Amino acid sequence: MFEQVVEQATLGWFEALGYDVKRGAEISPGADIPTLRSTYEDVVLLPRLKAALRRINPNVPEEAIVQASTIICRPPEAALITNNRWLHRLLTGGVDVEYRTPDGDIRGDKVKVVDDEDPDTNDFLVVSQLTIHGPEFVRRPDIVVYINGLPISVLEIKDPSSKSATLSRAFEQIRDYRDNIPALFVYNQILMLSDGDTTRVGSLTSAYERFTPWRSTSGHGETQRPTLESAVTDLFRRDTILEYILKCITYDEEPTTGALQKKIAGYHQFRAVRSATRSSKLGLRPEGDGRGGVVWHTQGSGKSLTMLMLAGALITDIDLQNPTIVIVTDRNDLDGQLYETFASGRDLLRQMPQQAENREDLIARLDRASGGVIFTTIQKFSERSSPVSERNNIIVLADEAHRSQYGFVSGGARWMREALPNATFVGFTGTPIESSDRITRAVFGDYVDIYDIKQAVEDNATVKIYYEMRLIRLLPDENGLAEAEFKLHEAFEAEKDGEGVPPDISIPLEELAGAAPRLQKVAEEIINHFEKRLSSMEGKAMIVCMSREISMNLYDEIVRVRPEWHDDDDDKGFIKVVMDAGIPRNASAETSQRIKYHGRTKGRREYLSRRLKDSTDDLKMVIVCDMWLTGFDCPPLHTMYLDKPLAGHNLMQAIARVNRVFGDKPGGVVVDFLGVADQLKDAIQVYSQAGGEGNPVESIQQRAVPEMLLQYEALRDFFDGFDYEALWRGKASDRLDAVVGGANHVLGKEDGKRRFMNMVAAASKAFALSVPHPETTAVRDHLAFYQSVRAAIQKRLGDDAPLRTNGGFAVRQLISDAVSTGGVIDLFEASGLPDANIGILSDDFLDKLAALPQKNLALEAMKKLLAEQIKNREQINLVQSRSFRESLEATLARYSNRAITTAQVIDELVSLARFLSAAITQGKETGLSDDEIAFYEALADNESARRLMKDDKLQTIARELAESIKKRASLDWTQRETVRADMRRTIRRLLAKHGYPPDAQEAATQLVIKQAELMADRELV
Repeated sequence: MFEQVVEQATLGWFEALGYDVKRGAEISPGADIPTLRSTYEDVVLLPRLKAALRRINPNVPEEAIVQASTIICRPPEAALITNNRWLHRLLTGGVDVEYRTPDGDIRGDKVKVVDDEDPDTNDFLVVSQLTIHGPEFVRRPDIVVYINGLPISVLEIKDPSSKSATLSRAFEQIRDYRDNIPALFVYNQILMLSDGDTTRVGSLTSAYERFTPWRSTSGHGETQRPTLESAVTDLFRRDTILEYILKCITYDEEPTTGALQKKIAGYHQFRAVRSATRSSKLGLRPEGDGRGGVVWHTQGSGKSLTMLMLAGALITDIDLQNPTIVIVTDRNDLDGQLYETFASGRDLLRQMPQQAENREDLIARLDRASGGVIFTTIQKFSERSSPVSERNNIIVLADEAHRSQYGFVSGGARWMREALPNATFVGFTGTPIESSDRITRAVFGDYVDIYDIKQAVEDNATVKIYYEMRLIRLLPDENGLAEAEFKLHEAFEAEKDGEGVPPDISIPLEELAGAAPRLQKVAEEIINHFEKRLSSMEGKAMIVCMSREISMNLYDEIVRVRPEWHDDDDDKGFIKVVMDAGIPRNASAETSQRIKYHGRTKGRREYLSRRLKDSTDDLKMVIVCDMWLTGFDCPPLHTMYLDKPLAGHNLMQAIARVNRVFGDKPGGVVVDFLGVADQLKDAIQVYSQAGGEGNPVESIQQRAVPEMLLQYEALRDFFDGFDYEALWRGKASDRLDAVVGGANHVLGKEDGKRRFMNMVAAASKAFALSVPHPETTAVRDHLAFYQSVRAAIQKRLGDDAPLRTNGGFAVRQLISDAVSTGGVIDLFEASGLPDANIGILSDDFLDKLAALPQKNLALEAMKKLLAEQIKNREQINLVQSRSFRESLEATLARYSNRAITTAQVIDELVSLARFLSAAITQGKETGLSDDEIAFYEALADNESARRLMKDDKLQTIARELAESIKKRASLDWTQRETVRADMRRTIRRLLAKHGYPPDAQEAATQLVIKQAELMADRELV
């Protein structure tokens, strides 16, 4: 059991960090030392909690300590996640108590639950194999981490040497704990999954794909592997874990439903919060220069959440003496989006953020003695004759700090610095600062943390972006084309410089781009392209147009071709336009009416946002011109149709809408109708020059299509010798034969199943990215066959069932143009086999399995079913299962060494299955229970005992052993040495009493103890 080795090593790492280390039995009822738990239902260690509260709050009377500990142990809410937020509020803000003073007055006070100023005052404990009784079931987590008697973390460890002991299985185990012992998770702050080599962390509400690797925070994470040792020794340092819990955990509440999502920092976010806090304090005037540094975290990696956590860390830093935090953006929609993030996470801020409504309101909010979190756009700063505040504990967090719209030389940004002359400025950006941009560095300083695309993709924080050009010309012929291209070039340049496209360029350009004949082509292209994409990958699309007028006209063209996509109701319809409802003064009556129809209030736009983010909702496509191009997270969004001149940072920000992680989504696709290839090259060059690693954008034609063809050719070669095409295109029975024969072919290859599964997965993802390129046509039917074979093997012979997550499956099972199989084919049913009972394989099933013409399929089925039978017996009868496993392994070893043929190994395995079934039947005929039979087998395992003692005598001993052990077996007895010692003495006395051979008694005792431990483990299931 290598898992136990990893567990022991983990406990050693915790011990080296200064944690007390205990086994679950040592702190549970019946322990030799005074117990920390009165019952097995208890998850809070009340004595350690009270002792810690006394140390942390020495000036508070015992009455308040008891009151606080009672409150902590009694969660007030019905929902687990609501109680979890309640507990986190107690950790960060303390427990409100009342007590009577010596003078007789009633006094209100706060009892701190943790001491973040002096970590040594707190109590740190790690417990292994803690048995917990839930409402219906008993569970025993691998490792539980306690701070001040509260179980703040659960670590689930899997055997790195076992193929089936995956991190996804660890996640399922955690989910099972959460469902069956929910009391433990009221106090949980961090969940950790590991197999020793790879370690991921997540929150109570995280889907599996949102569990992210934890790398060392001492550097930028380029080389450190997310091993269990590095995660434990980095995150669980006593000062670090307290800082993380208090500053890097927040809750996001859905405004309409109230649904809560718990969000915790990834290692890069935690690292950035620490780095930016240090640099901000160093930048404080007058000792510093007011430059707090720049955080460059690639788009989609949680920049807004990092800003929130940094703001909270700065607010609670005692050195800053209740600072004022000013959050600055350059657009109203960004201001609103970021404000909502901060408002939802206001617990970290210890206050509700404020949003400046206008210039006068901003000045009034800034003119304060201390404190406050104020949101504003840069445009609200105006020229003044004197500063608004000369305090030095004002810290400005600027989103997308490099944007030229800020006007650092003149305009809002300059006036902001003049209004707040002693403030410290921290910049955040999703794209790098250009090497020629000296002004941004002069204001903010150098990078204090970098998290580039390479790191984000490796961590599964984002997916890759793929680009393809499908140019639809602005004019149908050469007349005037040169002038049109010049205007387009001027628009790109203006966009790159952040100046905005001037009317003399934008108006004629919009007329060309929005011409009816061109929009018809754009609409047809989008419809054809997206329908084919949906056939291979579930998800959503965004169309980006130049203007609201074009957006509305394109909508009309699309629904003219697909009228069923239209619906007047916001809660129905396949496609919607997302734009504000402002009507220009000179608008015609017709235009005004159209704007009233498509324009929406903020609330209605938020409703459409929720629909688009819901992967199961029928809203699959939106048309935008300005909104949702920055700061908008929609994980199911996988395709963007770009028909607007964007460049530089704005271009990179926009296309990043498709890089969010969603299930097994292989990447996002950007389709370019206008020709932004040169602008993309410029942006990529800036990225590379800044030291960023990984490609910001990949070419579909150069990357995805070649990868698809490469995997396709590998699969064709893999199936060399099996001609499936004729069968696959035949009638229904032929298609069944194709899948059964294909599975038989796969299983006949060396390591065939694993290689085949990996190749099909890679080919499916590359195909989903490449659709609808012409090269996919020739591949489609073949891939549909490969996917059908894969699904059939997975259904009956897979090692693990696919793990369904909150994101679901993005890549779809293809339906061949030539055939339809009507669902996943059952290999057993298609082969004429009756359904197998895992408990006992019937003679009829074994006879038909041995007679199958597909010998590789028969062998794989026999191996899997027999292995499952033996595994089931291992939970009941140690000696019997060991004997059969040794026989199975010996037979398979002879087959691997080519000592026997496929037909011979099948015959031997069928015989072994019959022997196993017979042994189970014979045991039942003795009249012994399963436990008694297991003890009988343990006693009869010794040859001299079998020779010297009669069978009925061994059965008598087995009965007495079973009865005696059950009487003495308290819960957790396997972890208590005193109980184990008493158990061994009892077994030895029984063996001696009945004359069991003395030379065999010690071995028999050890074997009986192991069998008794199996009995105890079964009690936990």
